[in-house]
Amino acid sequence: MDFLTDPWTWWVVPFVDHQFMRYALYAGLLAAISTSVVGTWVVLRGISFFGDALAHGVLPGVAIAFVIGGNVTFGAIVAALVMIGGINVVQAKSPLPEDVSIGVLFVGMLALAVVIMSSDSGTDAEDLDRFLFGSVTGVEAGDLVRHGIAAAIAVVGVLILHRALLVLTFDELSAKLLGFRPRLTHAALLVLVAIAIIASFETVGSLLVFAFLIAPPATATLVVRRVPWIMVVAVTLGSVAAAVGLLVSFHHGTEAGASMALCAVAIFFAVLMAKSAANSVRGRQLAESLSG
Repeated sequence: MDFLTDPWTWWVVPFVDHQFMRYALYAGLLAAISTSVVGTWVVLRGISFFGDALAHGVLPGVAIAFVIGGNVTFGAIVAALVMIGGINVVQAKSPLPEDVSIGVLFVGMLALAVVIMSSDSGTDAEDLDRFLFGSVTGVEAGDLVRHGIAAAIAVVGVLILHRALLVLTFDELSAKLLGFRPRLTHAALLVLVAIAIIASFETVGSLLVFAFLIAPPATATLVVRRVPWIMVVAVTLGSVAAAVGLLVSFHHGTEAGASMALCAVAIFFAVLMAKSAANSVRGRQLAESLSG
C-alpha cells in the first residue's frame, strides 16, 4: 500500500531518480498518443480485427530483420505493407467476406514468424522477448525521436482525414456523394494504423500493442460521444495506463509492456462496470419516479 501511505516515493521518485524510467515514460506517452488517435477510428469503424492482425502481421518482418542483422523497424514496415497489400489482393480476387481474408493472412503471417523464430538461425530468447513483449525500459533518446515523428504523423494524418473518416464511418454512400474517396480514405487509415503499430511495437511489444490501440479508445466511447473528445479521453487514459504500468513494473518486477497493456484493459473494465452501475441506479430512480 506504499502508493497510498508514501505516494511521493511510489509515484514520483522512480521518474526523478532513474533516467531509463523517464525515457520509458516519454515513450509510453508518445505511444499512447499515436495509438489512441488512430485507434479511435479503428474502434468507430469496427476494424479492430484488422488492427489485431496487423499487430501480429509485422512479426515476420521483425524476425527476418533479427536473423539477417537488419533494421527491425524497416522489417516491420515491409511486413505491414505486405499484410495490407495482401488483404487488398485477397479482397479483390475472392468473394469471401473481409474478415476471412484478414484471418487467412493473419494466420499465415503469424505462422511464418513462428517458423523463422524456431529455426536454427532464429532469434535468441532475449531478442524474442524484446519484439514480442517490448523493451520500454531500454528506450534511448534516438528511439524517442522516432516515437515523436510517428505520433506527429498520426495526429496530422487524423486531422487531415477527419471529415472524410467521419462521413465514411457513418455513411459510405454520402462520402461518395460529397466527393470523398472512400477506398483511398480507408487505405490512408490503414497506413496510419501501421505507422502507430510499428512505432509502438518496441515499447509495448507486437503482441501487446493491440491493447493500446483498442482499449483506451473503446473506454473513451463509453463516456463521451463526440469524436474529438473520444481522442482526447483516449490519449489521457492511454497515458495513465502507461505511467501506472511502468510504476507497477518498477516496484513489483513485472514485465513493463505487459503491465502497461494490462492497466489499459483494467481501466476499460473499471469504466464499463462503473457506467453499468450508474445506469442501473438511474433506471431504478426513473422507475421509482414513474411509480410514485
